Amino acid sequence: QVQLVESGGGLVQAGGSLRLSCAASGRTFRNYNMAWFRQAPGTERKLLTDISWSGGSTYYADSVKGRFTISRDNAKNTVYLQMNSLKPEDTAVYYCAAGGSNYIYWGQGTQVTVSS
Repeated sequence: QVQLVESGGGLVQAGGSLRLSCAASGRTFRNYNMAWFRQAPGTERKLLTDISWSGGSTYYADSVKGRFTISRDNAKNTVYLQMNSLKPEDTAVYYCAAGGSNYIYWGQGTQVTVSS
């Protein structure tokens, strides 16, 4: 069992930066691939980026490629999302998730609002 708690969301102006953190409980954190999703009102939850258990492989959706960076620290049981050059369309609830071929553990989400 893995419990995930996101933090770091908030209100930022367009062009600004935020860093989200996702702290995981449980000693098996390092066994899981980790991901960040987001969901804007009235839309489906979408995968933004993921990182393999070792940190050696990452994926980015086109919408965030070059602006967002995922990283993990297995010693701290934490995954991060550095978000730069934020746009109003990045406004959403951001969720971290853990899993293997499917993401089975989810955090409660953190709100990110980007003002124009």
